[in-house]
Amino acid sequence: MHTKRLSEFLRARRALVRPEDHGMPAGVRRTPGLRREDVAVLAGVSTDYYVRLEQGRERNPSPQVLRALAAALLLKDEEAAYLRALVDPPQPGQLRPAREYAGPQLVSLLDAWADTPALVYGRYIDLLAVNSLGEALLSWLGGESSLITAMFVNPAARDFYRDWDAVAQGCVAALRAANPDPDNQRLRELVGELSVSSPDFARMWARHEVRAKTASAKRFRHPLVGDLTLSFETFSVNSAPGQHLVVYRAEPGSAAERSLALLGGLALAGLQDAQADPQDTQDEGHLPHDFI
Repeated sequence: MHTKRLSEFLRARRALVRPEDHGMPAGVRRTPGLRREDVAVLAGVSTDYYVRLEQGRERNPSPQVLRALAAALLLKDEEAAYLRALVDPPQPGQLRPAREYAGPQLVSLLDAWADTPALVYGRYIDLLAVNSLGEALLSWLGGESSLITAMFVNPAARDFYRDWDAVAQGCVAALRAANPDPDNQRLRELVGELSVSSPDFARMWARHEVRAKTASAKRFRHPLVGDLTLSFETFSVNSAPGQHLVVYRAEPGSAAERSLALLGGLALAGLQDAQADPQDTQDEGHLPHDFI
């Protein structure tokens, strides 16, 4: 059981729940969110027990208590699963390897979608594979394979994502959802590096939000084709736990669809130029579409 991480998680999530969310009077409060005694009442445990749990002095909460705490803190399914994983973390033999690769069949599938941006990312939000149109869409990365590092370190990200704060928070929440074991060395190093280099990352990580990417829409500002809005769907890759396939789509007949077509034409022209003079591509640091 990771008592320190559990304590941090409980405190962070308690601060995000308003008394009104449970039909309780807000009153005058010195700090945001619920009081410890509020959570204890809502979860049906004693205040002393909950205080010990939050302070890391209670090490064996039962599944029933965890379910009650999840309800009191209004945790979603992914967040509740993360809470359970903090109490009963995976054994070392159950952990997935840190080094991830996109399988050749998955890469071939991406290549078949010439008119649709698609990519695969891993449990550390690394870009494992991307098709040609996806690479053209994400040209701002400049060869960086760590999406979450580029999100917080590369200034171009804030220009590219018109709703940067929401997208960045989603990446942080997805990173936590995919890595419930805080003893993972690569996770510790990544979080440490980003916390030092980006105050925004440190602030978002401290919120302890847990949320995998699902279906939604994103608004982009591309340097070549301007503003466009694309919907996307995220799929878990069953053959490679921890990996996710993301497929973008423009509304038929929309300006975004025309922008994607234009971007595809530009990408094709660039690929043809690269094939004609591969030395130029190498000098420019071109990133192949199936890099891992």
